[in-house]
Parts: sequence; C-alpha cells; structure tokens
Amino acid sequence: MALLVADNLWAVVEPLLPRDRPKPRGGRPRAPDRAALAGILFVLRRGIQWHEVPTELGCCGKTCWRRLGEWHAAGVWARLHRVLLERLQDAGALDWSRAALDSASLPAKRGGAEVGPNPTDRGKPGTKRHLVTDAQGTPLGLTLSGANRHDSRMLGPTLDAVPGVRTTHRGRPRHRPVKLHADKAYDHRRCRRECRARGIAPRIARRGIENSTRLGRHRWVVERTFAWLARFRRLTVRYERRSDLHLALTTLACAVICLRQIRRFCP
Repeated sequence: MALLVADNLWAVVEPLLPRDRPKPRGGRPRAPDRAALAGILFVLRRGIQWHEVPTELGCCGKTCWRRLGEWHAAGVWARLHRVLLERLQDAGALDWSRAALDSASLPAKRGGAEVGPNPTDRGKPGTKRHLVTDAQGTPLGLTLSGANRHDSRMLGPTLDAVPGVRTTHRGRPRHRPVKLHADKAYDHRRCRRECRARGIAPRIARRGIENSTRLGRHRWVVERTFAWLARFRRLTVRYERRSDLHLALTTLACAVICLRQIRRFCP
C-alpha cells in the first residue's frame, strides 16, 4: 500500500479528507482511507475492474468505488489539484506566460452523461476531454463533454475550470494565463472574445492563413500531457457510466502529474 500511496502524496491528501461520521450503533469498522486511496490508484494505473482490486490492499473494490464518489462530491480531488498547483506556484514552477488548450476523444462503451457520437470514430459513443496546461505542460483546468461537441464551445468552460491558485504574496489568487495557444478548431470570433473577456491574449491559428506548425512550438506541451494521462490505463477508455466518477479519476490523474512536476522542478 505504501508503494501505491507515497508518503508525500498521503501527507497532502489526508488533511483534505472529510471526517468519519460516528456510528452510535456500532457496525463493521470503516476501511482505512489510505487503503481505499491505494485501491483507487491501483485501478487508475492498471485499468482493472473494481471487483479485481486485490484484497491485500486492505480495501475491497466496491468500497474504493464508493469512496471515489464520496470524496469527489466532497471536493477532495479538486482541492488536491489546487493545493499541488499552489506548491508549484510558491516554488516559481508554474509558467503563466502562456498556456495551451486542446481536446482528445476516447471511447465510452457503456454510455452515460457527457457522451455523444464520435464523428471521428464512425459515430460510436465517446467522451471528449478538454484540457488547458501552463507552458510546462502542468494541467491547470479540465472539463468533459460528449465527443460530438465542438471544441470551440468548451473553450470558456475549460478556462473557467482553472482553480484560483493562491501564492505566498499578497493579492488575488491567479487563474488566468497571459496568452492562450490553440489550434484552428478554435478559430472563431467567439473564442477570441471569450479569451479577451478574461484578460487573456488569444494566439489561435487561423484557418487558410496560418500554418499550424508554427503554433506547435508552444502547443506540443498539451499533447504531451494527454500522453501522460494515457499512461493511466483506466483513462484510455471511459468505463464509468457516471461522468462524475470519470471526472474524479481524471482529476486525480492530473494531481499525480502535478506531484511529478513538483519532483521535477522542486528538488
């Protein structure tokens, strides 16, 4: 269990977890939270089904699945992501000078919310993951939509999904980059207006005018982050019918990536 939940990760997660409710009538002892987190991470990394969680972890798969949803409803994963971003910010390892935004589709064989026919996969059910990263590829904001939803419609919600990152200095929490790089799918006046309304300078490729390879010098970081997410085998296909559970797993994966960025930039 300690190998799955490193001490530095558990030190951040533990204070964020809701307190256990007292059981005046007794009952079965509650499974340890660290064991439940170990089971969730095991499923996230290996891509197995919940009922296949090894009993050696100290928590059954059904309990891990239930705890995943409970903690998502309590805002644990979102706060974990924000806390790790704040650590990167305090160390000067978040680069707000430019950000990159893009999307990636994945199959959603069991259907559910935020699922639609994928026009690039013969109309099969799919989910689209929208992600914005800083200049270093650190995931800042994440949203989900049906695979048939146009990328440009999710630019504003994805930018608004970036949490306010507090710093050790005085002032408002920061959640807006200086520039935003995006490909030609976002070449709409509406997208540029949404960027400027948030104080962001749009750097969007123009269809029929600009070559996408030039903006690729800055946009490749978000493609690399999608590749990092694909290493979590549970995220290569959406198995959860409930969109909140899939969002919870994806947010947890983003938090793990942020933890790796801390190890990379904050020795």
